[in-house]
Amino acid sequence: MLNVQDLELRVGARVLMENVSFRVSNGDKIGLVGRNGAGKTTLTKTLAGDLQPSGGSIERIGEIGYLPQDPRSGNPEDLARTRILDARGLGSIVLQMREATDGMASTDLKVSEAAMKSYGDLSDRFMALGGYAAEAEAASIASNLSLPDRILDQPLSTLSGGQRRRIELARILFSGAETMLLDEPTNHLDADSVVWLREFLKGYKGGLIVISHDVELVGDTVNRVFYLDANRQVIDIYNMNWKNYQRQRETDEQRRKRERTNAERQATTLQTQAAKMGARASGAVAAKQMVKRAETLMAGLDDVRATDRVAKLRFPDPAPCGKTPLMATDLSRSYGSLEIFTAVDLAIDRGSKVVILGFNGAGKTTLLRILAGVDKPDTGELIPGFGLKIGYYAQEHETLDVKRSVLENMVSASPHLTEMEARRVLGSFLFSGDDSQKPAGVLSGGEKTRLALAMLVVSSANLLLLDEPTNNLDPVSREEILGALASYKGAVVLVSHDEGAVEALNPERVLILPDGVEDHWNKDYFDLIGLE
Repeated sequence: MLNVQDLELRVGARVLMENVSFRVSNGDKIGLVGRNGAGKTTLTKTLAGDLQPSGGSIERIGEIGYLPQDPRSGNPEDLARTRILDARGLGSIVLQMREATDGMASTDLKVSEAAMKSYGDLSDRFMALGGYAAEAEAASIASNLSLPDRILDQPLSTLSGGQRRRIELARILFSGAETMLLDEPTNHLDADSVVWLREFLKGYKGGLIVISHDVELVGDTVNRVFYLDANRQVIDIYNMNWKNYQRQRETDEQRRKRERTNAERQATTLQTQAAKMGARASGAVAAKQMVKRAETLMAGLDDVRATDRVAKLRFPDPAPCGKTPLMATDLSRSYGSLEIFTAVDLAIDRGSKVVILGFNGAGKTTLLRILAGVDKPDTGELIPGFGLKIGYYAQEHETLDVKRSVLENMVSASPHLTEMEARRVLGSFLFSGDDSQKPAGVLSGGEKTRLALAMLVVSSANLLLLDEPTNNLDPVSREEILGALASYKGAVVLVSHDEGAVEALNPERVLILPDGVEDHWNKDYFDLIGLE
């Protein structure tokens, strides 16, 4: 449980929120909503203890399970299965029991006897922590999050960002934490897993704060809504479900606007009368009282929310290039003995639109990284054509230098860009003033997405490689992305679970992994997007 009193959060000189108090108890399922950059991720990091507040206090009672947008926790050499089971202290015990089992087979009597005693002690601890029932529960959660045994038996270091995220989500759901803080938990989940997660969260008995742009998840799950208003630096708390919140918020906004309109009308009348009376010596005192009353009228009003600003996005006019800017022949990639994909051939013509489909773990992100030149294939080669200029959007934002500022990242994307030009583009992506000097590492997931897209805009790329570009975006910003995709004249290779993104791209071809089968696009393939 959480008890928050007079919380204040700042990023540099910017106040995100102040004088915020609330309590999260068992059964409270809170949807944390607001535009990208309003402070949702910063708040959850602070509640989890990863950041310190500028003021106020946070009391934490019981275990907290926190899913950040970019989880990098755990020993990279641990198996994924061990990482999940260790949420209840079971993972290391299971490994030690296996080692003890091997030791019992030793021909050395002392070694085998020591192993037998160790196994007995470990078995007692294992059963005390839930034993095989708990192990089966973890396996069921992993399966429902599309984490098969072949992934669970791999070291964390070999997994993609999306797989790591699902491992951390499985770990938290298995942990039995009294309070869960989930930041975009449906990212990288297929349709079946999203449905299962909704049902899991509906039945969860503890306290929950969830950030999600999945309207169905929020609508089916939450019974309270916290709205972060970046313009007013407050949290509006609605003790109601999602549907009633939407109605109530609209009612509140209409009330604020009516009250402000009436108050402004009365204040204008008073100020006009005061100006007339102030011209006469006998009316000076009355005029001052009227001015004071007008100021009181305006000061007592709730602020009206300013119209949400939207990042205006238009992908670059592509630089001139040859007929086929990039070809790939006989590409394959494995991790150890695990084969990801083999014999992938791809010719990307000028202005062509290609979507890559496949189940989670089929190698979609790996293939994009190879096409971008970030990773090397085990076999095959890339053949760049005349004038090739790649713009790569990575789903985990690896293209950003987290130690450099927002402005420095922008300038690095286009060496010929002046600082003034970079600031102008950043302003259109809602980075203004001191925001441009913030290290990229402190940005929220949505802000990192906006920065990475801004860097594409100045790149003049003629081939865009886009890996889940709509993740972490609020609905309005997502619509901007879709509009930019629809109008871009260069070539695009897209990986996405978002049917709207694929529809906006209007692809001509589809590449299906891991088999590397290429086909002309038709609408029947939309069914595969939701099943990934």
